[in-house]
Amino acid sequence: MAKHILFVCTGNTCRSPMAEALLKHKNLPDVEVKSAGVFAIDGSDASEHAKTVLAEKGVEIAHQSSLLTKEHVEWATYILTMTEGHKQHVISRFPEAQHKTFTLKEFVLGENGDISDPFGGSVEIYRQTREEMEQFIDRLIDKL
Repeated sequence: MAKHILFVCTGNTCRSPMAEALLKHKNLPDVEVKSAGVFAIDGSDASEHAKTVLAEKGVEIAHQSSLLTKEHVEWATYILTMTEGHKQHVISRFPEAQHKTFTLKEFVLGENGDISDPFGGSVEIYRQTREEMEQFIDRLIDKL
């Protein structure tokens, strides 16, 4: 059975689209990936810096932001958030998702922790976020 991974951040223009693109780039069989934001505006592009740092690694991204919906929650096997705050937001809005909602760090390392938000930062800050995420994505693949 296919695993459906939903990455969630705030605006769905930086972290969750980067995580989505990095995991999709691995071309795993039976793994589908989407992303959404808890305060996203539908239809926004990924941030320029996010696209730049992904392109440096040969990772393609064609992204339209979307607000987290009940449909996303029902679709997802696992909902992986970028921060503890995002996780709490998802669970408070969709209590039925509690059993499948984790921070990315919690899911792969078994410990709490947030992925730093590069929003408004330099390309270098985005690069650091991408590198942090790449390590987590590799470990996520091992867990799936």
